[in-house]
Amino acid sequence: MDGFLNLNKPQNFTSHDCVAKLRKILNTKKIGHGGTLDPSATGVLPIAIGKATRLLQFLPTEKAYQGKIRFGVVTTTDDLEGDVIKKTSAKHLTLEKITPFLKDFIGKIEQIPPAYSAIKQQGKKLYELARKGQVIDIPKREVIITKIDILHWQNGDFPELDLHIFCGGGTYIRSIARDLGEKLGTGATLSALNRTLSCDMIIENSLNFEEIIEGKKTANLSLINLDLPLKNLPSIYLNEEESKKWCQGQKITINNNLNQEFYRTYNYVSKFIGISELRINEDIILLKPKVVI
Repeated sequence: MDGFLNLNKPQNFTSHDCVAKLRKILNTKKIGHGGTLDPSATGVLPIAIGKATRLLQFLPTEKAYQGKIRFGVVTTTDDLEGDVIKKTSAKHLTLEKITPFLKDFIGKIEQIPPAYSAIKQQGKKLYELARKGQVIDIPKREVIITKIDILHWQNGDFPELDLHIFCGGGTYIRSIARDLGEKLGTGATLSALNRTLSCDMIIENSLNFEEIIEGKKTANLSLINLDLPLKNLPSIYLNEEESKKWCQGQKITINNNLNQEFYRTYNYVSKFIGISELRINEDIILLKPKVVI
C-alpha cells in the first residue's frame, strides 16, 4: 500500500497512537503522519503509507483550525488539559470589545510556544522539562496567520469565542488563546480544537477509524495518490531517455528556465516517479533525483 490517508483524529488519541492503530488495521509497518495534533484535539491528521512516508517533508504547510477560546481561565498548558492557575469571571466581555484585538494576530507575528509543547530545547521536549518543574526561557518564533473568522460567541461568566484560524506551519492556537486573553486583561485558555486543513487535506474528506476498518474489510479503501497532496510543488515531465537516466540516479541537464528548489517529476508516460532537486553548476541547470518512487 502506497499513498496517503486523511484521518479524522478522535479525541484522547496521540498522533503516535493513531499511527500504531493504523499499522494494525492496515497490516503494514511503514506508516507516518504529517503533523502532530495534541491528544485533546480532533480533526485532520495526514497519514502517509508505504512510499508516501518519503514524501512527508514536501507536503504543504498551510493549516486551518476551529478553536474555542474560554476567557477568564488561565492554565499551565494554555488549554483545559493543564492545571488552572487563575479563574476570574469575564462576564463583562463582549464580542465588540474582543474583535478589534484580533487584527493583532494577522500576518507575520511573533509568538511564544506553550511551555507544554513538543518543541525541543536542551535536547529535551519542553513538556518533559515543564513536568519536572523547570522554568525555561522559551524563545519567540515567527509564524504566519493569514485569516481569522469569527464563528460564534457565547456570553457567560466564562464566555467562549469560536474562531476559524488559517495559518502556516508551527503556529500554536493555544498561544493565540493565551495571548488574546492577556491583551484583554482577563486571561484565556483553549477549550477545544479541531483541525480542518492540513497538507492540502480537508476535514470534509476525512475518514474516521470505523470507516477505514470497513473500507479495508470490504476492499473499498482508496488511498490518496502519492502526488495529489504535492500540488504546492511545480511539476516537470521528462522524455524517455531522461526518465531512464533519472531513475538510475543520474542528473539531467535541463534547458528550461527553472527557479524552484523541488519539482514533482513525471516520466514520459506521465507517471509520477518522485521528487527532483534543482542544482545549478556553472550556469548549467541540473535536475537531481531527490526521492525516487
